[in-house]
Formats: sequence, C-alpha cells, structure tokens
Amino acid sequence: MQLSDSLRTVFRREAEHLEGIDLDVYRQFHKDPLEPIIGLGPADAPIGFFGRDPGRQEIKHGVPFIGSGGQKVRAGLYQALHGEPLPDFEASLEVGKHVFWANTVPYKPAGNKAWAMAVKKRFQPLMAELLVEHWRGRSLITLGREAFLWFGIHQPKEVRQALEAFWKREDRFETSHSTILTLEDGQSATFELAPLPHPSPLNQTWYKRFPGLLEARLRNLNVAKRLGKSALT
Repeated sequence: MQLSDSLRTVFRREAEHLEGIDLDVYRQFHKDPLEPIIGLGPADAPIGFFGRDPGRQEIKHGVPFIGSGGQKVRAGLYQALHGEPLPDFEASLEVGKHVFWANTVPYKPAGNKAWAMAVKKRFQPLMAELLVEHWRGRSLITLGREAFLWFGIHQPKEVRQALEAFWKREDRFETSHSTILTLEDGQSATFELAPLPHPSPLNQTWYKRFPGLLEARLRNLNVAKRLGKSALT
C-alpha cells in the first residue's frame, strides 16, 4: 500500500510548521524531515501495530519499528510465523512487509520525548483517515499507554472513558478492547485493540515480560493463519 500523493502532501504541509522535530538526526542521515515515517504494508494486511513515534533508527532506515524496541516486535512476529528465532536484520525488514505499521505522529521528536497532546491532536485526523479509509484491517496491537489512548482523541466522551477504564484493568495486556474511530466527516470503523506495554528497555516494569505477552497476543490473534502463505515465502 502506498501513501496517496494527496495525503502525503498534507502530512508534509503540517510538518513544515511543527516545532520539535529532531532535525539533527534527519540531517545526520540525510533524510527529509517532512517525509512521514509510515510502514503501510498491504492495504488488506489483517494485523497492524500502532506505536508512539519513530526514533533514531527509524529515521536512518526510513522504516518504523526498526530500533531496539521495534526489533523485539519483529522478532516475535518472525517467531510466530516461522517457528524459529529471527536470524538477522534483513529478515526483520522482510517480515515487517506483511503487516501494517503506524504511529500517533510519524515524525521523530527531539530528545525522544513524547509529542505534546496538541501535536497528537493536530495529526490525529490524518492518522485516523489513514486507518479508516486506506487500511482494510481492523486488528491493531497498540504499544504503550499513549498509543492506546490515542483512539480517544477527537472522539465522544464515552469512547474516551471506555478506553481509560480498560487501561486501568489488570488484564489489559491479555484481553482486547473494541472501539469506534470516527472521522471528521462522520465516516467510522470499529477497531479491535490488543494493547501491550511499550517494548523500550527503559520500561523496566514490563520489558522482560514483553516477549511472552507479544507471543500470547500473536497466538490469540491467530497471526500465522491470518497472514497466510504470503508471509512464509
């Protein structure tokens, strides 16, 4: 799936006036700081991953979820599909082509600090349009609190309250939550969110448990069967 020219143009226009982009990292790797980092995958990919924002390695390679945390996600995906450990970096790139990847904001913030809510609100209509209109899958594994609660931005109060209540549950990383994402024009879609903790090494509470939680998520979502033979060739 390719990002449409019209949607890319709007992303780039919004980024022109975005303060806080890590311009030093973009310059270091000779990358365009206005180009959004989104790993779309096939339009009909049945499974997607939704995180916070890209980091240093994502800018270097132009691919989301490829740094240390993303490698843990890709390693779990490879294990689920092939029944063996991820062999190398190239294999991590290849296995990622079969699913959908996106972030709340597709630009790297300076200092790897989370974007302010004002920025997330600014880009929410574009990311929501991408999810609802351009991707046909509806099962999303969200990584971290901010990615999960993003689905309440610009949504009715009851949607936000349901998301916040679910996040407080002790079993939130074992169960799923169904939520409706509505665009500004009224178009909507229902997504099945399967939250996980953020896989960052800085997340000491959950970092060691992440591989097991991801394995259980992928198994419960029946990823190997749903992705089919295309992911095994």
